[in-house]
Amino acid sequence: MPELRRIPVNGVELNVALAGAGPAVLLLHGFPHTWELWTDVMADLAARHRVIAPDLRGFGASGRAASGYDAGTLAEDAAALLTALDISSAAVVGIDAGTAPAFLLALRRPGLVRRLVVMEAVLGGLPGAEDFLADGPPWWFGFHSAEPDLAETVLEGHEAAYIDWFLRAGTLGDGVPRAVRDAFVRAYTGRQALSCAFSYYRALPESAAQIERAVATARLTVPTMALGARPVGTALERQLRPITDDLTGHVIEDCGHIIPLHRPRALLALLRPFLGGEDARAA
Repeated sequence: MPELRRIPVNGVELNVALAGAGPAVLLLHGFPHTWELWTDVMADLAARHRVIAPDLRGFGASGRAASGYDAGTLAEDAAALLTALDISSAAVVGIDAGTAPAFLLALRRPGLVRRLVVMEAVLGGLPGAEDFLADGPPWWFGFHSAEPDLAETVLEGHEAAYIDWFLRAGTLGDGVPRAVRDAFVRAYTGRQALSCAFSYYRALPESAAQIERAVATARLTVPTMALGARPVGTALERQLRPITDDLTGHVIEDCGHIIPLHRPRALLALLRPFLGGEDARAA
């Protein structure tokens, strides 16, 4: 089991899982996840790496911040966490809600980010995701960001059924281990927990503007791997291709959105060589 620590960074206290020793790897989860999304991945990577998996601000057991759910602030949280742990360089892996902060961190702080892996998300309004977004964003984006407190009011008392839907859909019906499922349900139960999670969606316009401004003045120079599954596929890779110097793309077959829990072995087969500095295309 990893060590759990509470680490104050950037005005909020983060719950952080730590395991292993070696070159640092920072793992950033999405919705509706906690650091436990990475349970299977951490156990393997910890043999060669110092693995750091926080609950994002407001999520899981981390502090319930009143603000700061935009991608730029979440990237600053990640940078401050690495500083607090005395880490000067890390590979950064982000999925879903963790993708935009990971991307901005690598774009703004290439000296801090050794390698970047991003999965199953699209980055604001960057070109390349038009096919994926042809029918509009996924339905819950609008629901979560609608009138203040609407989603919280509808879902309070029904959190388990709602989280279960995402876990089934995100694994193509297979579901996730019971202990992980229960941890996710606990993390998103109660109005305050829901409100913090939905604050991420309500900050998406601000995050998109931050991404647009960032790519107008900089390119992604660190070695980057974009991974897709169902439903995002190659959309993220297509967004990154024009603005990234060194990009590898893969789609994991027969895999749902929650890659680290649905197909951890396939994910690790790509992560191990890439994080170790090898060419993942040869894996």
